[in-house]
Amino acid sequence: MARRSNRPPARDERQELIDLAIDLDLTALAQEFPAILTRAEQERISFTEFSLALLRAELIARRDRSGQRNLKRARLGTVQGLNGFDFTARPKLDPRIVKELCNCQFLEERRNILALGKPGTGKTRVIKAIARAACALGYTVLYVIFAEMLEALAASRADNTFSRAFRRLVKPQLLVCDEWAYDPVGLEATKDLFRLVSARHRQGSIILAANTGFANWSKLFPTEAAAVATVDRLVDDATILRFTGRSCRAPREIVGEPLEDE
Repeated sequence: MARRSNRPPARDERQELIDLAIDLDLTALAQEFPAILTRAEQERISFTEFSLALLRAELIARRDRSGQRNLKRARLGTVQGLNGFDFTARPKLDPRIVKELCNCQFLEERRNILALGKPGTGKTRVIKAIARAACALGYTVLYVIFAEMLEALAASRADNTFSRAFRRLVKPQLLVCDEWAYDPVGLEATKDLFRLVSARHRQGSIILAANTGFANWSKLFPTEAAAVATVDRLVDDATILRFTGRSCRAPREIVGEPLEDE
């Protein structure tokens, strides 16, 4: 195999192994080789264990790089994670189920997760934590705000880029849609939304966070039939997380007399 650089011949076999690893783009293997070789000599590990240690080092590094790329493309913004999340404030939300979802088996099964509850109950924090776990495991993820997503689709019709904008939402293995149906949805947007949900049904997973339960969704869509058709595909074999209890958001301090309408 031809060398990629004009470096001089290796001074010994160890250095040649490192050079070859670099030529083969096995950068983590090249970096970890001296330490692994030293351990092998000290502990007298077998040839198989030595080979496994080298290849595992490369695989772990590649997975980490892939996860970082996925996280950047996902556009999750700030992710607090589940550490420190007060599940006791959400008595009906089983922490074991939430943590199990971070294993992302639902993505293999192409199922959805619907997080429902009033504002300030932790929905965004939980869905972002699950999405970050998906990135780390190598899944492709895209995070969007519901209203911004529909606005982008509407704008894409005006400049004839709808197909590309639509594919961007269908392609990821996980689409995370926050602030779902916060405002009423127009007729054209409803058609786009139904088409998107249908395209992803059993093909890719959706995680959404909504401030209202299903009973109120009919008020947000032009017709009850449109709401039912969309909900039907979203809830099919989905995991529904209900966030109950009081909002965790509070002001740092309050200054002045109470207002008349407080």
